[in-house]
Amino acid sequence: MPNAKILSEKQAIVADLTEKIQGAAGGVLVDYKGITVAEDTALRAEMRKNGVDYAVVKNTLTRFAVKNAGLEELSSVLEGTTSLAVSATDPVAPARVVSEFSKKMNGEKFIVKAGFVDGKVISVDEVKALADLPSKEVLLSMLLSAMQGPVRGLAVSLDATIRLLPIRRPAKALPLLRRPAPPLPDLETNIIYFGGIIPWLARK
Repeated sequence: MPNAKILSEKQAIVADLTEKIQGAAGGVLVDYKGITVAEDTALRAEMRKNGVDYAVVKNTLTRFAVKNAGLEELSSVLEGTTSLAVSATDPVAPARVVSEFSKKMNGEKFIVKAGFVDGKVISVDEVKALADLPSKEVLLSMLLSAMQGPVRGLAVSLDATIRLLPIRRPAKALPLLRRPAPPLPDLETNIIYFGGIIPWLARK
C-alpha cells in the first residue's frame, strides 16, 4: 500500500491530467521510444512554438485520467512508453507537430497511438488526416477572405452602378416673371378722395 504522501501526489497528477485532457481542443498519444535527447529537445521546442503542451505520462495514471474525462477508449493504447501532446485552443496543432516529427523519424520511432478532438477519440489515420488540415490561423484567414469576397464584390458592383447613373445637375432657378405694373389712375378721369376712387370728368 502506498503511503499517504505518494497517494496524494498520484491523485494530484491524475487530477491535473484529467483537467488537461478535458480542457483540450485536441490531443495525441505517442510512443516516444527510441528518440534521442537532441530529438526530444527539438520536439519540445517545436511544441512550445505551436502552443502545444507536451509531456511524458505514466500509463497507469493516464488510464484514470482518460476515464475521468470520458475517453476510456484510449485505455487500450496505453502500453509501453507514452507521451501526451495537447492544445487548449487549436485541435490541429498537436496532430500536425506530432505527425511532422514522426515523418522525420521515418515511422520507425515516435509513433502515433491515438488522438482525441472535442471530447471524441480518433484513430491513427484520423490523426494523420487532421494533421493535413491548415492551422487555426490559416483557417480563420481563409474564412475571413471568404466572407470578404461577397462584400468586396457588392462594393464593386455598387460603385459600377453608381458610375452608370446619369449625373443630375441641380435645376437652374426659373427667372421671376415680371408682370407689368398696373397703370396709374388717370388723373384726368379719376380723383382719390378719402381712400376711395371717384370718377371725375376732365375739363375740356
